[in-house]
Amino acid sequence: QVQLVESGGGLVQAGGSLRLSCAASGRTFGSYTMGWFRQAPGKERVIVAIIWSGGSTYYTDSVKGRFTISRDNAKNTVLLQMNSLKPEDTAVYYCAASGGNGGTTPRWYNYWGQGTQVTVSS
Repeated sequence: QVQLVESGGGLVQAGGSLRLSCAASGRTFGSYTMGWFRQAPGKERVIVAIIWSGGSTYYTDSVKGRFTISRDNAKNTVLLQMNSLKPEDTAVYYCAASGGNGGTTPRWYNYWGQGTQVTVSS
């Protein structure tokens, strides 16, 4: 069982930065594939970034070059550094954990945080 708690969301102007943090419980955190998803009002939950246990990463096209996902297995934490934020980045951001290889759709993830709101004003 893994419990995930996100923090770091808030209101920021376009062009600004935020850093989201996801704190995980569990002694096998290092073996999990971790993902950040986001969900805008009235839209589906979509992938933002993934980091595998070995450190490889994936980014959806719209955030490449602006967002960075990282993990600290000693601290059971995964981070999402978001720079050059745009109004279209506004959404609730969710941290998710997969006991397998994960993937770009929510169904591959077993555990979810409660979400943190990110609002980017123009």
